[in-house]
Amino acid sequence: MHPTLAILYDNVRRVILGKDDVVRTALTALVSRGHVLIEDAPGLGKTMLARAIAQSLDCGFKRIQFTPDLLPSDITGVSVYHPEKQQFEFHPGPIFSQVVLADEINRTSPRTQAALLEAMEERQVTVDGHTHRLAEPFFVLATQNPIELDGTYPLPEAQLDRFLMRLELGYPSPAEEVRILEAQACTHPIETLEAVVRIDELREIQRQAREVVVSLELRQYIVALVSATRSHADVRLGISPRGSLALMHASQAHAFLHGLSFVPPDSVKAVAPFVLAHRLILDPHREYTGLSRRDIVTRLLKEVPVPTLPHDQRAARVSS
Repeated sequence: MHPTLAILYDNVRRVILGKDDVVRTALTALVSRGHVLIEDAPGLGKTMLARAIAQSLDCGFKRIQFTPDLLPSDITGVSVYHPEKQQFEFHPGPIFSQVVLADEINRTSPRTQAALLEAMEERQVTVDGHTHRLAEPFFVLATQNPIELDGTYPLPEAQLDRFLMRLELGYPSPAEEVRILEAQACTHPIETLEAVVRIDELREIQRQAREVVVSLELRQYIVALVSATRSHADVRLGISPRGSLALMHASQAHAFLHGLSFVPPDSVKAVAPFVLAHRLILDPHREYTGLSRRDIVTRLLKEVPVPTLPHDQRAARVSS
């Protein structure tokens, strides 16, 4: 693992115990300049994971608590008229931060949810006809509780597609839960967590990750996986080219995270369930039979032929 990323990884693991794979996957999204939707039951550490990543980075951080009465302007900001200056002055909202925690995003109205779309995709906000660029890096971590349905607004497909990955934490094992109790007996580790990665370091890592080579064979493999969702019998709407790009960039970040200068098929397989599953729309007749989107992606990973790369690509590694 890249030395700087290893420090970031270890720092986040001081707070998130027993979920190393989840932490690595979230950092993969960060490196690939994508956004993350964390969906799971209450009390499993969704918000803590987001806070731990944010506090580990030496950058601006804002938390937006989504509620039914939240307005789009509460996120993007407003233009206020100043009589003494005889002009409007823009007051930026909390979206103007480098790391944004959108907590319980499905508790607000679709109109307010839509206020995030332009920011997440284009990294800019338009208010009163004026476009304002967002600072880089810009990383949105959103959480939602899939159990409580009363008073919630399911995210539309257009917004789900803006998230590079969808993650679940799951329950800890008994041994891991004992460690959690021990770690939080007096204070919570998040209270003493310090920033360990500077902004310029993160930007350089993100730049280097995009330089990881994706061979023609791997690009064809990615397209084959995505194309297979469009003709799958259990899928009503398959994945768009945006999903292909997301899978390629996530695969580059995964390979970079593991010290590789070329993307191997294993990197594509490792990130595909997190990148592709939430973009699928199942056939209505299959949606209530117990078949999950993750099951379909897992099945396609077994069915679509895996390319064989030249030996020099399989062995290539990034120099630290």
